Amino acid sequence: MTVISSKSAWTLDAMETFLAGAVIPIRIAAQDGQFPLICSVWFYFDAASKQFVCASHERSKLIRVLKKSDRCGFEIATNDSPYRGIRGKAVTALSRENVETSLNRLVDRYLGTTNAGLGQWLLSRVDEEYEIRLTPTWMTAWDYGERMEPTAD
Repeated sequence: MTVISSKSAWTLDAMETFLAGAVIPIRIAAQDGQFPLICSVWFYFDAASKQFVCASHERSKLIRVLKKSDRCGFEIATNDSPYRGIRGKAVTALSRENVETSLNRLVDRYLGTTNAGLGQWLLSRVDEEYEIRLTPTWMTAWDYGERMEPTAD
């Protein structure tokens, strides 16, 4: 069960609306020895399961670290004003079962038809990929939109 911080700027419904339209990477932070690893990967939010779904190559540092510990922090945040986003803590699960479906969905979400070559290359390695599911245990959102003055065009 996900706990939403009482200080969160958004409800879970508002978070889901943001996540559906946020075509920006999720930043995952995981403990790698004495220092954290921060890695940006493509994601989609599965509203039915309330999980973040990502994929990464079997030889990636992220997969090696998550195999050792299934706990992580995460953030999905805009890079442009007005700054807003979601951060939290999650338990991860690695799987090869649905990776082809998830990878297809990620390629479509982030590339569409704009870079068919990259999409085909990523999909050609599907047997070497892991699906990563993040089940949030705690989340909060922030939204500086009301505090920030509009930028001039």
